[in-house]
Amino acid sequence: MAYDAVLGERIRIILSRRRAITERKMFGGLAFMLHGNMFVGVLEKSLMARVGPKYYEAALKKPHVRPMDFTGRPLRGYVYVSPGGIKTDRALRTWVERCLDHARSLPPK
Repeated sequence: MAYDAVLGERIRIILSRRRAITERKMFGGLAFMLHGNMFVGVLEKSLMARVGPKYYEAALKKPHVRPMDFTGRPLRGYVYVSPGGIKTDRALRTWVERCLDHARSLPPK
């Protein structure tokens, strides 16, 4: 499974001034991690967003968002955002920042 390299680069630009962010190819896509915890990624043309359990239901109500069902079952706290939901840099930044905030609340791995 390939991932959208342009979307990956857009995320890199947003995160360019952040410390402790690493990248890793996983799930057939690209994942961005903070202290070993994946918080956003790219799978095909969609954004994988780890919004956490508190924001999960609200995220699902947003346009262009669906549950992340990578394993065949929805993974609570994770959503996919299709290209329509991340067209603008502002929209993408909002998702990345929301997920980064959640990742900061997690213990390092």
